[in-house]
Formats: sequence, C-alpha cells, structure tokens
Amino acid sequence: MTKAIMIQGTSSGVGKTILTLALCRIFKQDGYAVSPFKAQNITTNTYFTKNNEEIAVSQWLQALAAGTQPNPDINPIILKPISEQNATQVIVKGKVFDMITPENSENAKKELLPEIMDSYSRLCGQNDILVIEGAGSPVELNLNKDEMVNMGIAKLAKAPVVLVADIDRGGVFASLYGTLNLLGEAERAYVKATVVNRFKGNTTCFADGVKILEDITKLPVAGVIPYTAINLPQEDDLFECDISFEDTANKTALKFESQYDYIAKTVREALDMKLIYDILNKGV
Repeated sequence: MTKAIMIQGTSSGVGKTILTLALCRIFKQDGYAVSPFKAQNITTNTYFTKNNEEIAVSQWLQALAAGTQPNPDINPIILKPISEQNATQVIVKGKVFDMITPENSENAKKELLPEIMDSYSRLCGQNDILVIEGAGSPVELNLNKDEMVNMGIAKLAKAPVVLVADIDRGGVFASLYGTLNLLGEAERAYVKATVVNRFKGNTTCFADGVKILEDITKLPVAGVIPYTAINLPQEDDLFECDISFEDTANKTALKFESQYDYIAKTVREALDMKLIYDILNKGV
C-alpha cells in the first residue's frame, strides 16, 4: 500500500519545494519507488515533457530527484496568471484546459478536483511513497473554502503533515504557533511535526528554541535545517522561463544530480529521519 507524507508551510517561500525534493531523494536512496505530487501550482515557470505536456519547473526538479520520469500526474493542475486579462490560464494534466476569472473560479474547482484525485490514484499505483507539497499557507482563511492543495488534499489522501517555517525571515515562533492555532481541530490533527528551515550558524544554538516550540505547539520539531546555498532554478525566481525537453533531457538534468545528493545529505543530517519514517508509517 502506498504511503504519503505532506509538506506544508507557514507561508510561501519557506522551503517546501526543496524539502519535498530532498525527501524524494532520500526515500529513493533508501530503496523506495517515490514520486512528488503537487495538486495545484500557480506559476508561469513550466517545463515541457517529451510528450509536450506542461508541468511546473519545481515538480520537474522533484521528479528528477526522485528518479522518476517527469509527467503531468505529479502536477495535474497549473494556474498561469495573465495579468493583462485579469484571468488565469488553467492547464490540466499537461494541456491547456480553460481560462478562469474570479467570477467562475468556484465552478472550476468542482471540475478540477476529480482530475487531481485521478492523478493521485494513478501515482499510488506506481509508487511506494508519495511526497506531497502544499502551496502557500494552509490558513489563508478567506481562500480556504473548498481548497484543494493544502488540508483539502491531506484529508483526501489521508496524509500526515509536516509544517515548515523559515527562521531566516524572523518570527518563527509566531508563524508556527499561529498557523497551528488557526487550523480547525480536525485539520490540526493531521500535523505531526514541525521543521525549522534556513538556520544561519550552528543549529545546536537553537536547542532552547526547539524546546520552546515543542512546549507551545505540543508537537515534535523534526529538525532544524541549516541555511544552504542551492544552485537550482527556484519556482518564484524565474519569469516566463518555459524549458523544453530537448534542451534539458541530457545536459541540465545531469548537471543537477550532484545538487540533489548534496541537498539530500544536508536534510538527512538535519532531520530526525526515524521520526519522519514513523510519521510516514503511522499515517493520520
């Protein structure tokens, strides 16, 4: 039976994508068939597979780290904002599907959820482990009705959640405590641990901080990950940067291999992997 673990964050840009990538690589190194999964991505930065199917660059990188072929099931929905039209292009399973506006977005959600779950089910049939990435924050309260990328997916997938915060931004205690306490009781039960990301300096210096976080959240801190320079395309740092399969299949993909191993080594050393495996195996 396929097992899943989900990485959510206290906000955008806290490191969900790279932590998901790292866990994909670690599970691959440990001998598992593993795939990333992100139900919905809002981005203009995409990659075209050998079948000319469009997925987000971040899921392409995660798939390569996992040792699996990039395919649209790992990122079934892409929303590409078109500011001059006040609309969003919807890409479903790699192909342009529709345009949505604020007025018809609710109907679109109902149409897209079955597509998401179809992709998720197919990946479950092909893998031992799925590492699911959320988007933004799970407590954007004005947007959470029928959301299908954070707790909505965790519930449908019955996936335990690890909540990540970026200490380099400041406010790590407030962001973790606040996020957890804005979740409903049923949703909070899905969160099994927290992670502090991008700590500058010796991470052992944050031992008191770890204890405080565990006291106030009543959850274990799975690790404090050091600030690490990473030489990979970042989801939000590229602009209109479509990448074609022909350009990348042999050269770029191979260039990133050492980065994947470096990131995985850094994260493996920083995380309590026994705890991560316990969370994965116990589920919700």
